[in-house]
Amino acid sequence: MTPTPLNDLEFALLNNWQRDFPLTARPYQAIADRLGSTETEVMMAYQRLLGSGHISRIGAVFRPHTLGWSTLAAVSVAEDRVEWAATRINAHPEVNHNYEREHRWNLWFVVAAANQAEVARVLAEIGRTVGSSVLDLPMVEDYHIDLGFDLNGCRNPHRVNHSPITQPVELDACDRSICTALEPGLSVTSHPYAAMAALCQEAEADILERIAHLQDSGVIRRFGVIVRHRELGYTANAMVVWNIPDAHVTAAGHTLGADAAVTLCYQRPRRLPDWPYNLFSMVHGRDRTAVLAEITRLRTLLGLGEIDCVPLFSQRRFKQCGARYGARHCAGTIQKAA
Repeated sequence: MTPTPLNDLEFALLNNWQRDFPLTARPYQAIADRLGSTETEVMMAYQRLLGSGHISRIGAVFRPHTLGWSTLAAVSVAEDRVEWAATRINAHPEVNHNYEREHRWNLWFVVAAANQAEVARVLAEIGRTVGSSVLDLPMVEDYHIDLGFDLNGCRNPHRVNHSPITQPVELDACDRSICTALEPGLSVTSHPYAAMAALCQEAEADILERIAHLQDSGVIRRFGVIVRHRELGYTANAMVVWNIPDAHVTAAGHTLGADAAVTLCYQRPRRLPDWPYNLFSMVHGRDRTAVLAEITRLRTLLGLGEIDCVPLFSQRRFKQCGARYGARHCAGTIQKAA
């Protein structure tokens, strides 16, 4: 895929507001003031970027297992049935990501729902439909979840490393209502928070204050523009899985998660005998050779030259949108990896 050229305004809107999106009554006006533009020009540009697929949404990345339950899952299907199976997996509104990857387990997807039992129900239905056992790999511990992309060349603008938060966070009905309203993203209107406040039956000022509190408490990990990496030219993307001795997985995870080449890093359970890997890391790049070179460097950095490590490069994207714990539908696309 050849990325669509961006004008100066589009570049700034994508690059500079992937986090710390303005929490003010007229956020697009605040951005326009910073850029010497107008609110109308900024909103029209964001609408173009949403329409072109450069942006998934403007909204929140939530701390895992705070609003409900989610898991990474995989099935193994015959090569000539991949698109058929992907279409049936995508039909479940609980599925928010679905990628074909280079492995015997070739379709990888994320399921999010209100609770673990509902996720298990969806996985069972998918397994029966596509005729495959299902790897169910819920997150055990996360070391870095960000997925910001700097268009100037660095992978994570203003990278922020999060220490895993283990204590529970109590969300009241209003908090949950706000999080649900944020799932599809902010509207591109002059007063998007006022629209959200009306939906939640709260005052706009209270909505802004609560979103700020959700960020401070770690429920919202990042609030801003959620980009789609392929449209930005990051088309060589590998989910690198590691078979780390259990006693060392946390230390390895923190080291990997702190490296600028790694956009995601988390521990997931082994599923023996089918799946021996317990540490997952994403490396996004513009070409395959560069990604493989980064993986070699990471092995050296960790002293893991003899450790079993497999890069699962993505081939096609069948679905990508934000998690909807209320299981509402979101659109999917099929795109070939460059």
